[in-house]
Amino acid sequence: MAEISYMMHPLPSVFLMELDVPEGFVTQLNEYLDGLLEQEGRRTAADTLVGQIREGEQLRMDCDDELVAGFSGFLRSMGVEYINAFMKGSGQLLDGNRSVEIDDLWSVHSYAGDYNPIHDHGTQTIMGISCTTWTKVPPQIEQGPRPGSEDHGLYNASGESDGCLCFNYGQSSQWDKERLRPTQNVVVRPQVGKLYMFPSWMQHMVYPFRGEGERRTVAANLNCFREEQQVKDSETLPHHTTVKTKFAQGMPEGFKEY
Repeated sequence: MAEISYMMHPLPSVFLMELDVPEGFVTQLNEYLDGLLEQEGRRTAADTLVGQIREGEQLRMDCDDELVAGFSGFLRSMGVEYINAFMKGSGQLLDGNRSVEIDDLWSVHSYAGDYNPIHDHGTQTIMGISCTTWTKVPPQIEQGPRPGSEDHGLYNASGESDGCLCFNYGQSSQWDKERLRPTQNVVVRPQVGKLYMFPSWMQHMVYPFRGEGERRTVAANLNCFREEQQVKDSETLPHHTTVKTKFAQGMPEGFKEY
């Protein structure tokens, strides 16, 4: 019998960057935000955001503040890295280089019952990048129901999705595998210092949670401009920091496909 060989070609529709923020930035962001929360003249960001944050607040941040400037530069560098990684992973070529600037930077201070309905982000440029990271996460969210426990899984009001971030890049259903269709929803459990970067058009939502504690998020939108000279990673990354790109095979650990 003749041997038959074949190739399967996955057709990616989106690239999601996952990385750990240097610990020093998390400390500085929390110090800045603790001070911001005490200011009477703090500026709300709720007038331009869909977040249903009633117990907490959504605040505009100053990306040039001395406690935030290092993190802002880090985001710009990783934005350039995201563009380069996307072009490499998708096999496409850019017409000219791109530099990245922060369009908007804000914080979300969520408590029990607060949530974010499904939405996307806008930027001033056609090519736009958004990102989110967490600087505080209640233990009941960060740990979640343990595998093997009675509460593990999505059923029986387990709380499996409480406080989680869900990315949606197409319509999905529980019958997708029977239709040989890849799922297009990914749920991420928040972790302090974990950052996700994604194209601004990508829809996402945040589930409410129960219990005590603050879920503190820092989010940003990045404009991507065409430039003659692309920003170098070394200009704004922390000292002794190198960037390595890794394309995941399947979903990374900690992701849930719903």
